[in-house]
Amino acid sequence: MSLNETKSNQTSMAQEFILLGLSSHPEVRLTLFVAFLALYLVTLLGNLLIVLLVGSDPLLHSPMYFFLSNLSLLEVGYTSSVLPQMLAHLLAEHRDISLARCMAQMYLFLAFGITECFLLTFMSYDRYVAICLPLHYPLLMAKRGCMAMVATSWAGGFLVSAVNTVSTFQLSFCGHQEIDHFLCEMPAMVSLACAGKGQAQIVMSVSCVFTLLCPLSLIVLSYARILGTVLNIPSTAGRHKAFSTCSSHLVVVSLFFGTVISMYLRPTSSSSVGQLKTSSVFYITVTPVLNPIIYSLRNKEVICALRKMMEQSF
Repeated sequence: MSLNETKSNQTSMAQEFILLGLSSHPEVRLTLFVAFLALYLVTLLGNLLIVLLVGSDPLLHSPMYFFLSNLSLLEVGYTSSVLPQMLAHLLAEHRDISLARCMAQMYLFLAFGITECFLLTFMSYDRYVAICLPLHYPLLMAKRGCMAMVATSWAGGFLVSAVNTVSTFQLSFCGHQEIDHFLCEMPAMVSLACAGKGQAQIVMSVSCVFTLLCPLSLIVLSYARILGTVLNIPSTAGRHKAFSTCSSHLVVVSLFFGTVISMYLRPTSSSSVGQLKTSSVFYITVTPVLNPIIYSLRNKEVICALRKMMEQSF
């Protein structure tokens, strides 16, 4: 048999994969279904409510809330690329996924996640300009510039995701079909391959540097400059007000980047399958549901807009 025929057979044998999921016990899977369904519904409600509030309340028509509404849209897409299928598989006997659906899931999941990395970076820049360069804020954060930042985030996320997805699904899986995960995530797919892992791992590493470490470095730099400026504010009340405008964003950045970096930049040899699944569960289900809570509970303007909407509704 020729080399081309062998590769053809290997490819044809991997037209479908089986996601092993989080548990094989029916009772556990039912409990997980209820828990994840509740988290998903709360995520949709919370994030779509943020989008609705920002769009309907003139007091929230500012760069910070424009970025926040895009972040909420990202969270909706991020969780929706994984959780509906995950919920269906928790109740199903056969947890198979076609090659095309697997590719689509990885592409969308990575695209939304990478876009969020870029968007969080621009959000830190917004806070930097607001605190360190307040007189230049109307010029630097004009509507046109904010739209360009958001468009760059979305375009960059979907472009980098395409490169990662293509490099992953060019691998040979040699008929291996069982993915020990609950979604088609890049590290799990690369570990399943029987040949060509090196090139895919290089692409993944370079992508992590570009989409995780570089944005995180810029965020840290922004907050280092913010800290220096805030510490020079003479009044305690002024320092507290400046810090309060950044606290929600800092919490979100810590949660998101902390869990994603623990997944994608952890040495393979030191990562168990259970640890990888736990990290994935946290940044796919827990972080998106916390974001609207963090921003609404710590933000008087969002709370006021919510009260106004409720009063108008009732």
